[in-house]
Amino acid sequence: MPYTKRIEIRWRDMDGFGHVNNAVYLTYLEEARDEFYTQLLGHDTVGRMVARRVEIDFLSGLVQDDDEVDVELEVTRIGSSSVTTSERLIAVSDGRVAARSETVMVHTDDERANAAPLPEEARRLLEGVAAA
Repeated sequence: MPYTKRIEIRWRDMDGFGHVNNAVYLTYLEEARDEFYTQLLGHDTVGRMVARRVEIDFLSGLVQDDDEVDVELEVTRIGSSSVTTSERLIAVSDGRVAARSETVMVHTDDERANAAPLPEEARRLLEGVAAA
């Protein structure tokens, strides 16, 4: 079952054309990932994770009248130091998928400069929620 975070579409998210700016889609995804990882793994582990890759397909514009967006994410792959999630942005107003994305997060060393193996406890927790 995917993790879901509901986010209010804010007036400041709009661009000059009255749509949610495409860069804000990435902010919505980041908010959901941050909450998911922090709740599951705790702040100490999350503080050593960085985004290494984000791929996104924009499928539908979001507007202020959509009011809220649900961000769904699922863990789809766990590597030695990385975690891949599949994500969807869904307009709450009518259920349409506004974007699909895939993100690779990497656990790093203390300096956050190089990849470092995921702690065993984090790996166990991630495996417990990974999509089958």
